[in-house]
Amino acid sequence: MRRHDPEQPAHPVDQLLPPGRMAAVALQHVASMYAGVAAPPLVIGGAAGLTPAQLTTLLAATLFVAGIATLLQTLGFWRVGSRLPFVNGVSFATVSPILAVLAARKGAALPLIFGSTMVAGVCCFLLAPAFCRLVRFFPPVVSGTVITLIGVSLLPVAGNWAQGGDATSKSYGSPVNLGLAAFTLLTVLLLNRFLTGFLQRISILIGLLLGTLVAIPLGRVDFHTLRSLPVFELPHPFAFGAPRFEVSSIVAMLVVMVVSMTESTADMIALGEVVERPADARTIAAGLRADGLASALGGVFGTFICSAFAQNIGLVALTRIRSRFVVALGGALLVVMGLLPVVGGLVALVPQPVLGGAGVVLFGTVAVAGIRTLGRADLSVGSNAVIVAVSLAFGIFPIAYPGIYHALPQQVATILGSGISAGCLLAVTLNLLFNHVGRGREVPPAYVPQAQIEALGRVERLGEPAA
Repeated sequence: MRRHDPEQPAHPVDQLLPPGRMAAVALQHVASMYAGVAAPPLVIGGAAGLTPAQLTTLLAATLFVAGIATLLQTLGFWRVGSRLPFVNGVSFATVSPILAVLAARKGAALPLIFGSTMVAGVCCFLLAPAFCRLVRFFPPVVSGTVITLIGVSLLPVAGNWAQGGDATSKSYGSPVNLGLAAFTLLTVLLLNRFLTGFLQRISILIGLLLGTLVAIPLGRVDFHTLRSLPVFELPHPFAFGAPRFEVSSIVAMLVVMVVSMTESTADMIALGEVVERPADARTIAAGLRADGLASALGGVFGTFICSAFAQNIGLVALTRIRSRFVVALGGALLVVMGLLPVVGGLVALVPQPVLGGAGVVLFGTVAVAGIRTLGRADLSVGSNAVIVAVSLAFGIFPIAYPGIYHALPQQVATILGSGISAGCLLAVTLNLLFNHVGRGREVPPAYVPQAQIEALGRVERLGEPAA
């Protein structure tokens, strides 16, 4: 835990905001990530043939564990939790391998999946100190590339939401859905342009509310789902049966865990840049321990591997509200939603097209943060330009062509099929090859000297051309 000098003002990350302001921004965080955290259990539950009651139980457990994971990350204890405004939830990387296990088993495979998730979570917790040492391999040329890929890889999610989220629906991509997304996007832009202060900072939340209100008379808000939800449901361990353990399933979950750890590391580095508290090795290790503990807990309560939610990094960058206690309150709201499914159902009323319109701003902001970080790398050095070019290419391949690795083994396809993971691993490898191997103690040309940055800044502020 960082010690605070009482004579120095608290870092914005450690500041407490007035209750009303905290509640509004926390709700904005929950609204921006709810669709992402709810999608994996809905997809997996449908493939597993769960009844509506069982699906409700699965979703409630997912929200409950996401809230616990977020509280672990933001507040932390001992050496667990990054203590950054970091939102955690079920990783979508789990969906593909879990569907493969379900298809292979042709029956009730959920206990097998939950047992494998518990093992993967424990391994993540134990290996966090070793994995976090990779942070020294993330200079701006690497971290900027990865942060940019995080934003770029999320933009198709916004596009899918804008069309309706369900490609099998007859209304998918309809003018009404696209119009709702455009209205929400335009609303957020206008609010950012004409509002000031706190109202400007919750422009996403206001845009979501206005977009939902417009969607009601258009028939895009389904109130019927609220009637089938129980008012209160307490998640209990092993609701789907005692966990089972099998080597092949454990290996599949360990691969997913490695992917999630890589993405979480990149997200912590990105968030550290956004909040101006760089994530060092100790911070990353603590954050990964929280991921592992939450994932193991997820296996107990009947949910899946937990990882970072990159879209909330964009929200932090956009609102410029960096307090971790705001996000902790969002985690508490997720816990309440897990205990009170009806409350979660109210947030779920926000239509996917409305989320898509807001997502354009949220996810694009993450990409801009990456481009800003790349500005600190000396791209005039040919090797650095090659690192960025090739890493971006391999990061964008699975986004542009989702089936590009379909003929490869499942474990390899899982790693390369995540644009963030593929780009991250390639950027680290190329940086080692070009800027470390064979250079001895020579400082690699991965950074623009700070004096040069400050000189350029002074020249630009004076309106003079930079040399």
